[in-house]
Amino acid sequence: MTAEPRGRHGLYAYPWDLPGQQSEGFVAELRQSGIDSLCLATAYHAGKFLRPHGAGSHVYFPEDGTVHCRVRPERYGRIQPRESEVARDGDPFGLFAGRGDIGVTAWAVLMHNTRLGMAYPETVVRNAFGDPYWYSLCPANPDVQDYAVALCTDLADRYPVHGLVLESAGWMAYRHGFHHEFALVGANPWLDGMLGLCFCKHCIAGARQAGIASDALRARIAARVSAYLAAPLDTPEDVGRSWLAFDLVADAELGAFLRWRCGVLAGLIARIRQSVRADAALFVIPSTQQPAGQAWLEGADFAALAAAADGLELCLYKPDWSSAVADLEEVRRRAGPRPMRCILRPGPPDAADEGNFARKVAELTRAGVDGISFYNFGHLRRSHLGWIGRALAAAKEIQRETT
Repeated sequence: MTAEPRGRHGLYAYPWDLPGQQSEGFVAELRQSGIDSLCLATAYHAGKFLRPHGAGSHVYFPEDGTVHCRVRPERYGRIQPRESEVARDGDPFGLFAGRGDIGVTAWAVLMHNTRLGMAYPETVVRNAFGDPYWYSLCPANPDVQDYAVALCTDLADRYPVHGLVLESAGWMAYRHGFHHEFALVGANPWLDGMLGLCFCKHCIAGARQAGIASDALRARIAARVSAYLAAPLDTPEDVGRSWLAFDLVADAELGAFLRWRCGVLAGLIARIRQSVRADAALFVIPSTQQPAGQAWLEGADFAALAAAADGLELCLYKPDWSSAVADLEEVRRRAGPRPMRCILRPGPPDAADEGNFARKVAELTRAGVDGISFYNFGHLRRSHLGWIGRALAAAKEIQRETT
Protein backbone atom coordinates (compact mmCIF):
# COMPACT_ATOMS: atom_id res chain seq x y z
CA MET A 1 0.00 0.00 0.00
CA THR A 2 1.29 3.48 -0.86
CA ALA A 3 0.45 6.76 0.80
CA GLU A 4 -1.96 9.14 -0.87
CA PRO A 5 -0.04 11.27 -3.36
CA ARG A 6 0.17 15.04 -3.15
CA GLY A 7 -1.80 16.52 -6.02
CA ARG A 8 -4.14 13.55 -6.01
CA HIS A 9 -7.15 13.59 -8.33
CA GLY A 10 -10.09 11.70 -6.91
CA LEU A 11 -13.64 10.81 -7.81
CA TYR A 12 -16.35 10.50 -5.16
CA ALA A 13 -18.71 7.57 -5.69
CA TYR A 14 -21.21 5.29 -4.00
CA PRO A 15 -20.47 1.54 -3.94
CA TRP A 16 -23.89 0.77 -5.45
CA ASP A 17 -23.01 2.83 -8.53
CA LEU A 18 -19.78 0.95 -9.27
CA PRO A 19 -19.65 -1.65 -12.04
CA GLY A 20 -19.11 -5.26 -10.96
CA GLN A 21 -17.79 -7.52 -13.67
CA GLN A 22 -16.65 -4.56 -15.78
CA SER A 23 -14.43 -3.07 -13.06
CA GLU A 24 -11.23 -3.53 -15.09
CA GLY A 25 -12.45 -1.32 -17.92
CA PHE A 26 -13.97 1.17 -15.48
CA VAL A 27 -10.70 1.65 -13.61
CA ALA A 28 -8.74 1.90 -16.87
CA GLU A 29 -11.14 4.62 -18.05
CA LEU A 30 -10.68 6.56 -14.82
CA ARG A 31 -6.91 6.32 -14.97
CA GLN A 32 -6.94 7.50 -18.57
CA SER A 33 -8.97 10.54 -17.46
CA GLY A 34 -6.36 11.43 -14.82
CA ILE A 35 -8.25 10.03 -11.81
CA ASP A 36 -5.89 8.15 -9.48
CA SER A 37 -8.19 7.69 -6.47
CA LEU A 38 -11.75 6.63 -5.70
CA CYS A 39 -13.37 8.15 -2.62
CA LEU A 40 -16.08 5.59 -1.77
CA ALA A 41 -18.97 6.02 0.66
CA THR A 42 -18.87 3.77 3.71
CA ALA A 43 -21.19 5.15 6.42
CA TYR A 44 -23.97 7.15 4.77
CA HIS A 45 -27.43 8.65 5.28
CA ALA A 46 -30.77 8.44 3.46
CA GLY A 47 -31.31 9.89 0.04
CA LYS A 48 -33.32 9.96 -3.16
CA PHE A 49 -30.80 10.05 -5.99
CA LEU A 50 -31.32 10.57 -9.70
CA ARG A 51 -28.69 8.52 -11.55
CA PRO A 52 -28.23 9.59 -15.19
CA HIS A 53 -26.32 6.41 -16.10
CA GLY A 54 -27.50 4.10 -13.32
CA ALA A 55 -27.50 0.40 -14.16
CA GLY A 56 -31.03 -0.98 -13.90
CA SER A 57 -32.63 2.03 -12.25
CA HIS A 58 -32.43 5.80 -12.48
CA VAL A 59 -33.90 6.68 -9.07
CA TYR A 60 -32.20 5.09 -6.07
CA PHE A 61 -32.93 5.10 -2.34
CA PRO A 62 -29.92 4.00 -0.24
CA GLU A 63 -30.55 2.28 3.08
CA ASP A 64 -30.68 5.00 5.71
CA GLY A 65 -27.90 5.19 8.28
CA THR A 66 -26.12 1.99 7.30
CA VAL A 67 -22.52 1.17 6.46
CA HIS A 68 -21.83 0.07 2.90
CA CYS A 69 -18.85 -2.11 3.82
CA ARG A 70 -18.17 -4.98 6.21
CA VAL A 71 -17.57 -4.22 9.89
CA ARG A 72 -16.63 -6.18 13.02
CA PRO A 73 -19.47 -5.74 15.59
CA GLU A 74 -17.20 -6.70 18.49
CA ARG A 75 -15.15 -3.55 17.96
CA TYR A 76 -18.05 -1.26 18.81
CA GLY A 77 -19.55 -0.16 22.09
CA ARG A 78 -23.14 0.79 22.80
CA ILE A 79 -23.83 2.15 19.29
CA GLN A 80 -23.67 -0.64 16.75
CA PRO A 81 -23.50 0.03 12.99
CA ARG A 82 -25.66 -1.94 10.60
CA GLU A 83 -24.31 -3.32 7.34
CA SER A 84 -26.35 -2.49 4.25
CA GLU A 85 -27.56 -5.03 1.73
CA VAL A 86 -24.96 -3.59 -0.66
CA ALA A 87 -22.20 -4.51 1.81
CA ARG A 88 -23.58 -8.00 2.44
CA ASP A 89 -24.14 -8.72 -1.25
CA GLY A 90 -20.61 -8.78 -2.65
CA ASP A 91 -19.03 -5.85 -0.74
CA PRO A 92 -18.15 -3.65 -3.76
CA PHE A 93 -16.26 -1.31 -1.43
CA GLY A 94 -13.94 -4.14 -0.47
CA LEU A 95 -13.60 -5.23 -4.10
CA PHE A 96 -12.23 -1.85 -5.13
CA ALA A 97 -10.25 -1.23 -1.93
CA GLY A 98 -8.31 -4.42 -2.61
CA ARG A 99 -7.27 -3.39 -6.13
CA GLY A 100 -3.71 -2.29 -6.73
CA ASP A 101 -4.31 -0.15 -9.81
CA ILE A 102 -6.22 2.71 -8.17
CA GLY A 103 -6.16 4.21 -4.70
CA VAL A 104 -9.25 4.02 -2.49
CA THR A 105 -10.23 6.43 0.27
CA ALA A 106 -13.00 5.57 2.75
CA TRP A 107 -15.57 8.38 2.88
CA ALA A 108 -17.49 8.27 6.16
CA VAL A 109 -20.44 10.43 7.19
CA LEU A 110 -20.32 10.36 10.98
CA MET A 111 -23.05 12.40 12.73
CA HIS A 112 -25.74 12.61 10.04
CA ASN A 113 -27.57 9.36 10.77
CA THR A 114 -31.33 9.16 11.33
CA ARG A 115 -31.39 5.39 11.82
CA LEU A 116 -28.91 5.57 14.69
CA GLY A 117 -30.62 8.66 16.09
CA MET A 118 -33.94 6.83 16.26
CA ALA A 119 -32.33 3.70 17.70
CA TYR A 120 -30.39 5.64 20.35
CA PRO A 121 -32.54 8.71 21.13
CA GLU A 122 -30.33 9.86 24.02
CA THR A 123 -27.44 10.44 21.57
CA VAL A 124 -29.05 13.08 19.32
CA VAL A 125 -28.78 16.85 19.27
CA ARG A 126 -31.37 18.68 21.39
CA ASN A 127 -32.14 22.34 20.73
CA ALA A 128 -32.74 24.99 23.40
CA PHE A 129 -36.29 23.67 23.91
CA GLY A 130 -35.13 20.05 24.26
CA ASP A 131 -36.52 19.07 20.85
CA PRO A 132 -34.59 16.11 19.37
CA TYR A 133 -33.02 16.27 15.91
CA TRP A 134 -33.21 12.61 14.99
CA TYR A 135 -30.91 13.00 11.97
CA SER A 136 -28.03 14.48 13.99
CA LEU A 137 -25.89 12.62 16.53
CA CYS A 138 -24.17 14.88 19.06
CA PRO A 139 -20.35 14.73 18.92
CA ALA A 140 -20.14 15.69 22.62
CA ASN A 141 -21.88 12.44 23.59
CA PRO A 142 -19.30 9.85 24.81
CA ASP A 143 -21.13 6.94 23.15
CA VAL A 144 -21.17 8.82 19.84
CA GLN A 145 -17.47 9.59 20.14
CA ASP A 146 -16.70 5.92 20.82
CA TYR A 147 -18.76 4.92 17.76
CA ALA A 148 -16.92 7.41 15.51
CA VAL A 149 -13.50 6.23 16.70
CA ALA A 150 -14.43 2.56 16.35
CA LEU A 151 -15.85 3.02 12.85
CA CYS A 152 -12.80 4.85 11.52
CA THR A 153 -10.38 2.40 13.13
CA ASP A 154 -12.36 -0.60 11.88
CA LEU A 155 -12.40 0.72 8.30
CA ALA A 156 -8.67 1.35 8.22
CA ASP A 157 -7.82 -2.00 9.81
CA ARG A 158 -10.16 -4.13 7.73
CA TYR A 159 -9.44 -2.61 4.31
CA PRO A 160 -6.18 -1.53 2.62
CA VAL A 161 -7.47 2.02 2.06
CA HIS A 162 -5.02 4.85 1.48
CA GLY A 163 -6.92 7.10 3.85
CA LEU A 164 -10.22 8.36 5.21
CA VAL A 165 -12.30 11.47 4.56
CA LEU A 166 -14.72 12.40 7.34
CA GLU A 167 -17.89 14.34 6.59
CA SER A 168 -20.48 15.66 9.08
CA ALA A 169 -18.11 15.11 11.98
CA GLY A 170 -19.61 18.01 13.96
CA TRP A 171 -23.05 19.34 14.83
CA MET A 172 -25.41 19.39 11.86
CA ALA A 173 -26.76 22.75 10.72
CA TYR A 174 -30.46 23.30 11.45
CA ARG A 175 -31.48 23.37 7.78
CA HIS A 176 -30.34 20.20 6.10
CA GLY A 177 -33.15 19.03 3.86
CA PHE A 178 -34.70 16.49 6.20
CA HIS A 179 -37.59 14.48 4.74
CA HIS A 180 -40.41 16.89 3.90
CA GLU A 181 -38.75 19.69 5.88
CA PHE A 182 -41.29 22.50 5.97
CA ALA A 183 -41.95 25.84 7.66
CA LEU A 184 -44.15 28.88 7.09
CA VAL A 185 -41.76 31.03 9.10
CA GLY A 186 -39.10 32.68 6.98
CA ALA A 187 -35.55 31.43 7.58
CA ASN A 188 -32.59 33.70 8.26
CA PRO A 189 -29.01 33.09 9.47
CA TRP A 190 -29.79 34.15 13.06
CA LEU A 191 -32.76 31.81 13.45
CA ASP A 192 -30.96 28.90 11.81
CA GLY A 193 -27.89 29.51 13.95
CA MET A 194 -29.83 29.55 17.21
CA LEU A 195 -31.94 26.50 16.32
CA GLY A 196 -28.79 24.62 15.33
CA LEU A 197 -27.22 24.85 18.81
CA CYS A 198 -27.23 21.67 20.88
CA PHE A 199 -28.14 21.78 24.56
CA CYS A 200 -28.28 18.08 25.29
CA LYS A 201 -27.14 17.03 28.74
CA HIS A 202 -23.59 16.36 27.52
CA CYS A 203 -23.26 19.80 25.91
CA ILE A 204 -24.74 21.48 28.99
CA ALA A 205 -22.44 19.59 31.37
CA GLY A 206 -19.32 19.88 29.22
CA ALA A 207 -19.71 23.61 28.71
CA ARG A 208 -20.47 24.12 32.41
CA GLN A 209 -17.27 22.28 33.29
CA ALA A 210 -15.43 24.69 30.99
CA GLY A 211 -16.76 27.62 33.05
CA ILE A 212 -19.67 28.55 30.77
CA ALA A 213 -23.09 29.31 32.24
CA SER A 214 -24.69 26.89 29.78
CA ASP A 215 -28.04 26.57 31.58
CA ALA A 216 -28.54 30.33 31.50
CA LEU A 217 -27.40 30.46 27.87
CA ARG A 218 -29.90 27.78 26.91
CA ALA A 219 -32.74 29.68 28.62
CA ARG A 220 -31.67 32.92 26.94
CA ILE A 221 -31.55 31.34 23.48
CA ALA A 222 -34.95 29.71 24.02
CA ALA A 223 -36.49 33.04 25.07
CA ARG A 224 -35.03 34.87 22.06
CA VAL A 225 -36.24 32.25 19.59
CA SER A 226 -39.69 32.17 21.20
CA ALA A 227 -39.92 35.95 20.93
CA TYR A 228 -38.96 35.79 17.27
CA LEU A 229 -41.55 33.10 16.53
CA ALA A 230 -44.21 35.21 18.24
CA ALA A 231 -43.34 38.32 16.20
CA PRO A 232 -45.71 39.42 13.41
CA LEU A 233 -43.05 39.63 10.68
CA ASP A 234 -40.15 37.60 9.34
CA THR A 235 -36.66 39.06 9.60
CA PRO A 236 -34.98 39.34 6.16
CA GLU A 237 -31.79 37.36 5.54
CA ASP A 238 -29.42 40.34 5.60
CA VAL A 239 -30.95 41.66 8.82
CA GLY A 240 -30.75 38.20 10.41
CA ARG A 241 -27.09 37.93 9.43
CA SER A 242 -26.32 41.27 11.13
CA TRP A 243 -28.12 40.21 14.33
CA LEU A 244 -26.23 36.94 14.36
CA ALA A 245 -22.95 38.87 14.20
CA PHE A 246 -24.19 41.23 16.93
CA ASP A 247 -25.05 38.37 19.31
CA LEU A 248 -21.69 36.72 18.71
CA VAL A 249 -20.01 39.93 19.87
CA ALA A 250 -22.43 40.98 22.62
CA ASP A 251 -23.14 37.62 24.25
CA ALA A 252 -19.86 36.45 25.77
CA GLU A 253 -21.34 33.12 26.89
CA LEU A 254 -22.52 32.37 23.36
CA GLY A 255 -19.06 32.99 21.93
CA ALA A 256 -17.45 30.86 24.63
CA PHE A 257 -19.96 28.08 24.01
CA LEU A 258 -19.19 28.06 20.29
CA ARG A 259 -15.44 27.96 20.96
CA TRP A 260 -15.98 25.10 23.39
CA ARG A 261 -17.80 23.16 20.65
CA CYS A 262 -14.83 23.69 18.32
CA GLY A 263 -12.55 22.21 20.97
CA VAL A 264 -14.80 19.18 21.39
CA LEU A 265 -14.78 18.43 17.67
CA ALA A 266 -11.02 18.95 17.31
CA GLY A 267 -10.49 16.63 20.28
CA LEU A 268 -12.62 13.93 18.64
CA ILE A 269 -10.67 14.22 15.37
CA ALA A 270 -7.37 14.03 17.28
CA ARG A 271 -8.59 10.88 19.02
CA ILE A 272 -9.54 9.33 15.67
CA ARG A 273 -6.16 10.27 14.19
CA GLN A 274 -4.39 8.63 17.12
CA SER A 275 -6.46 5.44 16.79
CA VAL A 276 -6.30 4.97 13.00
CA ARG A 277 -3.17 3.32 11.59
CA ALA A 278 -0.46 5.88 10.89
CA ASP A 279 -0.12 5.21 7.15
CA ALA A 280 -3.80 5.99 6.47
CA ALA A 281 -4.20 9.71 5.76
CA LEU A 282 -7.05 11.37 7.67
CA PHE A 283 -8.75 14.37 6.04
CA VAL A 284 -11.78 16.25 7.34
CA ILE A 285 -14.49 18.05 5.37
CA PRO A 286 -15.14 20.98 7.75
CA SER A 287 -18.60 21.62 6.30
CA THR A 288 -20.59 21.53 3.08
CA GLN A 289 -21.87 25.03 3.86
CA GLN A 290 -21.07 27.82 1.44
CA PRO A 291 -19.00 29.89 1.89
CA ALA A 292 -16.55 27.87 3.98
CA GLY A 293 -16.50 30.52 6.72
CA GLN A 294 -19.89 29.26 7.93
CA ALA A 295 -18.29 26.02 9.12
CA TRP A 296 -18.24 27.33 12.71
CA LEU A 297 -21.98 26.57 12.80
CA GLU A 298 -20.97 22.90 12.89
CA GLY A 299 -18.16 23.32 15.42
CA ALA A 300 -15.38 23.52 12.84
CA ASP A 301 -12.28 25.58 13.61
CA PHE A 302 -10.01 25.32 10.58
CA ALA A 303 -6.70 25.60 12.43
CA ALA A 304 -7.71 23.14 15.15
CA LEU A 305 -9.11 20.56 12.72
CA ALA A 306 -6.14 20.84 10.36
CA ALA A 307 -3.76 20.31 13.29
CA ALA A 308 -5.74 17.32 14.61
CA ALA A 309 -6.02 15.60 11.21
CA ASP A 310 -3.60 15.33 8.29
CA GLY A 311 -5.40 18.07 6.37
CA LEU A 312 -8.70 19.51 5.22
CA GLU A 313 -10.85 18.77 2.18
CA LEU A 314 -12.96 21.79 1.22
CA CYS A 315 -16.24 21.74 -0.67
CA LEU A 316 -15.74 24.60 -3.15
CA TYR A 317 -19.22 24.55 -4.64
CA LYS A 318 -18.99 27.91 -6.38
CA PRO A 319 -20.36 29.28 -9.65
CA ASP A 320 -17.07 30.98 -10.60
CA TRP A 321 -13.38 30.25 -10.20
CA SER A 322 -12.49 33.47 -8.38
CA SER A 323 -14.81 32.80 -5.45
CA ALA A 324 -13.48 29.22 -5.22
CA VAL A 325 -9.86 30.39 -5.07
CA ALA A 326 -10.77 33.18 -2.62
CA ASP A 327 -12.46 30.71 -0.26
CA LEU A 328 -9.48 28.38 -0.48
CA GLU A 329 -7.04 31.17 0.37
CA GLU A 330 -9.16 32.41 3.29
CA VAL A 331 -9.18 28.94 4.82
CA ARG A 332 -5.43 28.61 4.25
CA ARG A 333 -4.78 31.86 6.10
CA ARG A 334 -6.63 30.51 9.10
CA ALA A 335 -5.56 26.87 9.00
CA GLY A 336 -1.87 27.49 8.48
CA PRO A 337 0.56 25.44 6.39
CA ARG A 338 -1.38 22.18 6.36
CA PRO A 339 -2.38 20.07 3.33
CA MET A 340 -5.51 21.48 1.70
CA ARG A 341 -7.56 19.55 -0.85
CA CYS A 342 -10.84 20.51 -2.49
CA ILE A 343 -13.99 19.02 -3.99
CA LEU A 344 -15.63 20.35 -7.16
CA ARG A 345 -18.90 19.49 -8.88
CA PRO A 346 -18.61 19.27 -12.70
CA GLY A 347 -21.74 20.68 -14.25
CA PRO A 348 -24.81 22.40 -12.78
CA PRO A 349 -25.42 23.99 -10.38
CA ASP A 350 -21.75 25.00 -10.07
CA ALA A 351 -20.61 25.08 -13.69
CA ALA A 352 -22.88 26.27 -16.49
CA ASP A 353 -20.48 25.04 -19.17
CA GLU A 354 -17.24 23.13 -19.61
CA GLY A 355 -15.15 26.28 -19.93
CA ASN A 356 -16.32 27.50 -16.54
CA PHE A 357 -15.41 24.19 -14.92
CA ALA A 358 -12.04 23.90 -16.65
CA ARG A 359 -11.06 27.41 -15.55
CA LYS A 360 -11.89 26.48 -11.95
CA VAL A 361 -9.65 23.40 -12.10
CA ALA A 362 -6.86 25.40 -13.73
CA GLU A 363 -6.93 28.28 -11.24
CA LEU A 364 -7.07 25.99 -8.21
CA THR A 365 -4.10 24.08 -9.64
CA ARG A 366 -2.21 27.35 -10.03
CA ALA A 367 -3.13 28.20 -6.44
CA GLY A 368 -1.27 25.06 -5.35
CA VAL A 369 -4.16 23.06 -3.92
CA ASP A 370 -2.93 19.68 -2.64
CA GLY A 371 -5.52 17.66 -4.52
CA ILE A 372 -8.83 17.95 -6.36
CA SER A 373 -11.69 15.49 -6.16
CA PHE A 374 -14.92 15.50 -8.13
CA TYR A 375 -18.45 14.86 -6.85
CA ASN A 376 -20.11 12.43 -7.65
CA PHE A 377 -19.83 9.62 -10.19
CA GLY A 378 -23.41 8.35 -9.91
CA HIS A 379 -24.99 11.81 -10.04
CA LEU A 380 -23.10 13.14 -13.06
CA ARG A 381 -24.06 12.95 -16.72
CA ARG A 382 -21.61 11.07 -18.89
CA SER A 383 -20.81 14.29 -20.72
CA HIS A 384 -19.83 15.97 -17.44
CA LEU A 385 -17.55 13.06 -16.61
CA GLY A 386 -15.77 13.84 -19.87
CA TRP A 387 -15.10 17.37 -18.64
CA ILE A 388 -12.94 15.95 -15.85
CA GLY A 389 -10.44 14.25 -18.14
CA ARG A 390 -9.98 17.29 -20.35
CA ALA A 391 -9.66 19.66 -17.37
CA LEU A 392 -7.07 17.42 -15.69
CA ALA A 393 -5.03 17.14 -18.89
CA ALA A 394 -4.80 20.94 -18.97
CA ALA A 395 -4.01 21.05 -15.24
CA LYS A 396 -1.14 18.63 -15.81
CA GLU A 397 0.45 21.12 -18.17
CA ILE A 398 0.04 23.87 -15.57
CA GLN A 399 1.77 21.70 -12.97
CA ARG A 400 4.68 21.14 -15.36
CA GLU A 401 5.01 24.90 -15.91
CA THR A 402 5.01 25.70 -12.19
CA THR A 403 7.54 23.03 -11.10
